Amino acid sequence: MNERSITHSNDLSGRDLWVDRYMPGDVVEPQQPAGFQIDTAWLRGALFRQRWLIGGTILASLLVGLIITLLTTPIYEATATVRIQPWGNYIVEGQDVSTPIASSNEIDLFMETQGTVIESRNLAEVVANDLNLGTRNALLGSDIDESRPPQRSDEEWNQDKMRMAITALQERVSAEVPINSQIIAINFQSKDPVLAAEVTNAYAEAFQQSDTRRNVESNSYAREYLTEQIEDVRAQLDQAERAANDYARSVGIVTPGTVGSDEENNGQTIIGSNLSSINQTVAQARAARIAAEQKWRSVSNLPASQLPEVQNNSAIQGLIQQRAELAGQLTNLRQRYNDQFPEIQEILSRIEQIDAQIEQIGRDIKSTIRSEYVIARNQEAALSGELNSVTGEALVEQDKTIEYAGLEREAEALRTQLESLLVRFNSISTAANVQSGAITILDSAVVPRSPVSPNIARNMLIALVLSIALAGGLALLREIFVDQFRRTEDIDERLGLPVLGLTPHVKSDDIDRQEANQFSSLMEAYASIRSTIDFAVPRDGAVVQLTSSQASEGKSTTALILAELFARLGRRTLLIDSDLRKPSIVKLLDIDRRDVGITEVLLGHAPLEEAIIEGVHENLQILSVAGIPPNPVELLSSRRFEDFIEEQRKEYSIILIDSPPVLGLADAPEIAQCVDATIFVIEANRTSFAQARTALKRLQHVGANVIGAVLTKYRALEAGSDYAYQYQYYQYGGDTD
Repeated sequence: MNERSITHSNDLSGRDLWVDRYMPGDVVEPQQPAGFQIDTAWLRGALFRQRWLIGGTILASLLVGLIITLLTTPIYEATATVRIQPWGNYIVEGQDVSTPIASSNEIDLFMETQGTVIESRNLAEVVANDLNLGTRNALLGSDIDESRPPQRSDEEWNQDKMRMAITALQERVSAEVPINSQIIAINFQSKDPVLAAEVTNAYAEAFQQSDTRRNVESNSYAREYLTEQIEDVRAQLDQAERAANDYARSVGIVTPGTVGSDEENNGQTIIGSNLSSINQTVAQARAARIAAEQKWRSVSNLPASQLPEVQNNSAIQGLIQQRAELAGQLTNLRQRYNDQFPEIQEILSRIEQIDAQIEQIGRDIKSTIRSEYVIARNQEAALSGELNSVTGEALVEQDKTIEYAGLEREAEALRTQLESLLVRFNSISTAANVQSGAITILDSAVVPRSPVSPNIARNMLIALVLSIALAGGLALLREIFVDQFRRTEDIDERLGLPVLGLTPHVKSDDIDRQEANQFSSLMEAYASIRSTIDFAVPRDGAVVQLTSSQASEGKSTTALILAELFARLGRRTLLIDSDLRKPSIVKLLDIDRRDVGITEVLLGHAPLEEAIIEGVHENLQILSVAGIPPNPVELLSSRRFEDFIEEQRKEYSIILIDSPPVLGLADAPEIAQCVDATIFVIEANRTSFAQARTALKRLQHVGANVIGAVLTKYRALEAGSDYAYQYQYYQYGGDTD
């Protein structure tokens, strides 16, 4: 429960937010719950509400756990440790001691395998035979012979006991495989501590011997098998190499390595090497021809003077400069003479010669570009012919090399296989390469002095954990089935109603003292509710109904205190007790019931002035119930009641109606049709969600304007809140030290 949700109905900012969100006449729809969130306030409240159930469950569970622990037969456990080296040390001749490197996954898998071997039935059979457990009754108990079937012979019964002993060994032995160590602990449990140590040591010795036997047997078999494989592969390799060499000689396949070429070309024939070289040369010639052809095509249709080669030619640039100088001289002379002037004629002749030279050089450059293209094309054609010739020879040789390559691959595979077999044979049979045993006993088992079971501390801890889980489950079930309003958030989330405020739980004999003190937590809470209502209803002539889902939820007390608070503000207030079945206003005021009340006024048997109760507070008038009518619903749903309300609306600033509860009665829905607003009163820790929803639906079905709800008799601790924090606002200004 956050701070805003706790105090939003107790200050002006909270009321402003409420007014912006819910206006009179709006239909309030239930809100959809938000996503899953851990509600710490609800959790604290649930723990407080179920404290006796949780405490009793935990104490009972601890007591049961203690009794079971004391009645359990003690069990002793003996432990022996063995060191395991997954891959033993290899002492290689001429080298230092080295340890093969293996991945952590392989080591972990190896250690897990060894642990399974220890717990296997095969090793249990070895231990049972070594200790002669088939004839001894130390493991199975002295009373085992009492269960012997009458038709079994001694030999058969001993075999049966041996099988039972093997099964018992498997059930009681365990291997602890560490994570970051190569030491396995072998544990065995028994009622007899001496037997536990004896069996554990027998397991350690049998485990060590099993590794030795396995190494000897596997090495002997491996040497014999590898010797046969090496001889067979060596003969096959010799035959494969001879076949490959004979075939190459017969078809004339020659590789560059044969004639002393570079080692990088070994494996490729002479014809193949020539084909590769010519193919590369043809590719270069084709690229040169394409470049020359593209260059010629781009300039063939252009005038020679527009070619970049012509424009960038130094000779042409010099001629152009000379022509420019002559043109300048010609321009100056023409300003004074005509074209028949001899000097002008000479300049024109020189310009014409320069233009002819420029044109000739341009044609020569363009012709050179075409010649380059023709040469490149002829070179490409010649090289392509040579490539076709060599390609034909290569295709013929390719058919021959296919079979040769197959023979060579077979020989190479046999060479690799023979090399691998020789390495493996040397690693297991050479005297200079010896592998030590992988398993050694590190610590032998000793007779245990104290039992491992029952462990009082561990059992009590387990009982505590289980009791907490059980208590939590029972408390949760109880919380689920006890469906009640405890916090203001429950009203907002479950009913979709705005919360006008809440009132603290006050003992019956303390209510009068709280009402007398305007700064008490009760009166401050009602003052906040009064202020919120003031924002939600009209200032003059407002008619407000207070009802609840069932009786005794605090609606009459709420109506009376709110009426007093409105009267203190100087507003002319009328409080009507409309519960014609079980009136309670005069009882709360501790005065005698009047002879004339609302029933007599509505029936026209007495004027309103005779029924009004005055003197409780200035500006406050109360219309109580005197006689109980035989038909309350008909009277409250009649036109008289509606006209009476409309008539009194003009005389009072606000009218508060204390109506009967909704469930089981039709009085409250009938009254709701005649008022401006309805306030729904809910008692905390008593009213169920189902009752409140049903009552609210009945009110909304008749068109009631339910402006909000008031949560009464609120208990901060049961709601999961700190009481002092919850009401520190109300206590401000009270008694101080």
